[in-house]
Amino acid sequence: MTELCHSSPVRRLSHPAVLIAGILLIAMNLRAPFTSIAPLLERLQAALGFNATAAGLLMILPLLAFVVVSPWVPRLARGLGLERSLFLALVTIAAGIVLRVQGSMLALYLGIGLIGAGIAVGNVLLPSLVKRSFAQHVALLTSCYVLTMGIMAAIASALMVPLAQGSSAGWQYAMLIVVVLPLVTMGVWWPQLSRRSLPAAAKEAEKGAEKGAEKGAEKGAARPVRQAAVWHSPLAWQVTLFMGINSLLFYTVNSWLPSILADNGFSAEKAGSLHGLLQLASALPGLILVPLMPRLKDQRLIAFATPCMSLAGFIGLWLMPKWALVWVLLLGAGSGASFILALSFMGLRARDAMQSASLSSMAQTLGYLLAAMGPPLIGALYDMQGNWQLALMVCAVLSVLMAGVGWLAGRDRQLPEASASE
Repeated sequence: MTELCHSSPVRRLSHPAVLIAGILLIAMNLRAPFTSIAPLLERLQAALGFNATAAGLLMILPLLAFVVVSPWVPRLARGLGLERSLFLALVTIAAGIVLRVQGSMLALYLGIGLIGAGIAVGNVLLPSLVKRSFAQHVALLTSCYVLTMGIMAAIASALMVPLAQGSSAGWQYAMLIVVVLPLVTMGVWWPQLSRRSLPAAAKEAEKGAEKGAEKGAEKGAARPVRQAAVWHSPLAWQVTLFMGINSLLFYTVNSWLPSILADNGFSAEKAGSLHGLLQLASALPGLILVPLMPRLKDQRLIAFATPCMSLAGFIGLWLMPKWALVWVLLLGAGSGASFILALSFMGLRARDAMQSASLSSMAQTLGYLLAAMGPPLIGALYDMQGNWQLALMVCAVLSVLMAGVGWLAGRDRQLPEASASE
């Protein structure tokens, strides 16, 4: 991490370490406020009186917010800038955390919707910020912040039940205490709101791009990259499918793993422990990918191998569920590593920060749309069959498809520039 602080894109920053700390803190806010709800679902149902269908909708509500908000994020960033847009995301997450504990179903749904909207902004813009400020270390810093994200999610999930049991306010106290995360992050991020905190190199690049666009228009050359060029690129669709299938599989497992284990004879306590292990396992690949990613010429092999880990996990749960500990570790590690790769692709496959934001918006809009469809569709397969075998087979087939898409997305290529005719 030290060499990041001395890399050329940020050398002129007065406090590059503060920027890195801010990125890692923002990452802590992009999963924990959402995933930490799961351990408290039964308490929420008892307190507010909603059924399992409403609980399922509650769990996919942030994903639906990702779908609605993500397409608008590049426009927000162009208007406010990356730093101010990320600060607004933190404010939105904090407001949602406070709103969701007010004691009504409406407040709970609105609060979680706000959290999802804030996370969507962070999900889209953080890869773009890394691309702009640390262009030579995209994979390294992406691995670091995904690792941080996963560790914080695991910690938050583990603490929810003890916090609820230790307070007279119960679940409300446990869910409110998470607001410390965005508040602390806002304090650390505040210095970045000044335009003076931008790298001088980035300012010069922006000016150069403007001059280049003027000269290019005079000579009939290609125009600067625009969002339309991203949506027309096969490479962008490969990155999007890799992100989308991985998100579908992860959130499906995240939603149904306790039920799958319960149907195979595991106690509720054991199933809950393995569900927590899934969250932790998804963070661990960052420990390997942090030193490995910068050394890879391309990412084809690793983008092929990580879905194969998920494939082994689904086949294992299907054929040998008693070894669930092994399969949960494989599923968590496979999905976590694939998530790091998907976020890295948003910077590595883009030519500049704004194209990175457009690719990130596309991949996360469609990716989380697929993710939101996963849990109810897999649940419907269970209702049709009365067991999880067909559902697990479908997940295994999707893992194979994801491996093929990963091989294509992992090639050392970048998105094309927009043509002059666009």
